[in-house]
Parts: sequence; C-alpha cells; structure tokens
Amino acid sequence: MTHRAVHVTEPTDLARLITVGPHRLIADEPAPAGNDTGPDPIEVLLAALGACTSVTVRMYADRHTWPLRDVQVRLRLEQDGEPAVVREILLDGLNDTQQGRLMAVAQRCPVHRLLSAPPPLGTVQVEQPVADVTGP
Repeated sequence: MTHRAVHVTEPTDLARLITVGPHRLIADEPAPAGNDTGPDPIEVLLAALGACTSVTVRMYADRHTWPLRDVQVRLRLEQDGEPAVVREILLDGLNDTQQGRLMAVAQRCPVHRLLSAPPPLGTVQVEQPVADVTGP
C-alpha cells in the first residue's frame, strides 16, 4: 500500500497545519505553551493507533460475517516510570471466541506493527521549502 506524504507547516505559534492529500488537521500544544487548537502530537499518534485498530477489527469481523455491533477504542499514554500506551477495546455483540480472535487481530493492525518494530527514521535538511504533496 502506498501512503501519501504528510506535510506539516507552522501557521501560528505552536499550532501545526498537517496536510495529507486534500485533508487538513491541526495539532497544537495545550495552554499555557500553546493555544490548544488541536490535539498535541502524542494525541495525534494515539488517534492514528486507535483509528487503525478500530478499522482493522471491523474489517476482520465483517469479512467473517460476525455480528459485531460496535467497536470502541480508548487510548492513553501512561508515564509512571517507563512510558506505556494503554489501549482499551470494547467489542459488542460477539461471543468469547470471536472477541479473543479480534483482540489478537488488534495487535496486528498496521500502526501497531509500525510502532512495535519501527522502521529506520531518517532526517534530511533541505534548502528549499518542502512542497505540499497532494497526490499519492
């Protein structure tokens, strides 16, 4: 699967405009550092994991024609000692066997796999403004 490039600019203070194709999101820091006009970067990351988890679980249940009525995912970063992401998942309408299978599937959503075994992360300084890539 090919993913679109993500472009981040700084329109004001600590707020950041995130552009992905035709989509626009705002990330910001909470007050007093920022103006809290959007989730902070960690919350954006948790949102990506939660959305991916929910979609992956739903697609699996639908493919198996299981009667999943609702899937909800709540995430938080706990920072007592070593930081840890806590992911709580509600699966409504399934038997214990189906729920167990979907909990295992949740562990294999693409964002979970990316965070569990991250690819190399490279950073390159450029001399020209980064183009806003809106295509695939």
